[in-house]
Amino acid sequence: MAETQHKPKKPATPLSVLQRFRILIRTAQRHSQWIERKSGVTGAQLWALQELKEAAGLRVGELANRMALHQSTASNMVDRLETAGLLRKERTSADQRVVRLYLTDEGVALLARAPSPARGVLPEALRLMDEDGLSSLQSELDNLLHQIKHLDEGFGMQPLPFTE
Repeated sequence: MAETQHKPKKPATPLSVLQRFRILIRTAQRHSQWIERKSGVTGAQLWALQELKEAAGLRVGELANRMALHQSTASNMVDRLETAGLLRKERTSADQRVVRLYLTDEGVALLARAPSPARGVLPEALRLMDEDGLSSLQSELDNLLHQIKHLDEGFGMQPLPFTE
């Protein structure tokens, strides 16, 4: 049996790394656009529906944490999904201030027919990485971000523009 031949790796250069960033971002953008065309909701909205399918009864803040979003961003998205009839809010009888989120039948149906992965290709790929790989990637990205002046750390809690 012949051994699998591996192409020799080319050395990394700033441009080769930039090309990989472009591939990642454009692939995620294309997937998000495809989601919106096929399902009628944005990539971030579909991700939110997936989170509610997996954990019915989340509060808005919990949903925001699961998606690494500002609570106000998640709240606005929840309002749009509620208006579209894809989720409903319920207040608990014990404490009327606590609002829980649940998919409606329409939300369940939309999620069932929507393209996958519902979270988007980039969040899903990151979710599937092992702990060592994620740790290494985060460390190297932190090093890269350190080289950029005038970073806005708040960007980390906002959805990518093409998924909103």
